[in-house]
Amino acid sequence: MHAAHLTRRTCLALALAAASAAPYAAGPEAEVDAATALSDTNSRAMRGREIVPPGVILNLKGKQRNLVWQGSYIVNTTGCIDCHTHPTYSPGGDPFQGQPERVNAEQYMSGGRQFGPFTAPNLTPDNAGRPAGLTREEFVQTLRTGHNPHDPAGEILQVMPWPAVGKMTTRDLYAIYEYLRAIPSLPDNPHPGP
Repeated sequence: MHAAHLTRRTCLALALAAASAAPYAAGPEAEVDAATALSDTNSRAMRGREIVPPGVILNLKGKQRNLVWQGSYIVNTTGCIDCHTHPTYSPGGDPFQGQPERVNAEQYMSGGRQFGPFTAPNLTPDNAGRPAGLTREEFVQTLRTGHNPHDPAGEILQVMPWPAVGKMTTRDLYAIYEYLRAIPSLPDNPHPGP
């Protein structure tokens, strides 16, 4: 192998490792080799592609596909759909009732879960393709600070676990945003509820 080719490959592996190693670091003394981190990034993207709920048709035109798949992995494995899709499961598809899982694609990420006076918002793309009407930077800012810049000053998200989600890497938050850009645009959930 040529030295220049090996150097480019090593740089790519190190860059991807840096982006995905954080979840595996048990502390400052923990070490994750580049091959493990690279493999993890690829496996998350592959799994993310596999677990897009049936019936959710993604628009991948102009999207960064690897980020879309990584975003799918995060959104579909960390509970996002439990609040932002109501009801979470289609009739006959609730795994908590012993049924084969079938996510409610008809209301996927359109919001509607209510927690007292608070209702989880619609995160599907608006007419300009922006999830929840937010630019990527506004989206990241909202998840890091708990304040949606479109809301009145001082208003903080009350149910969204933004203090935890905001600790994700910027790349992870960009991946979530890219995935949400790819899902179908839907009106606000017409049947909100607990």
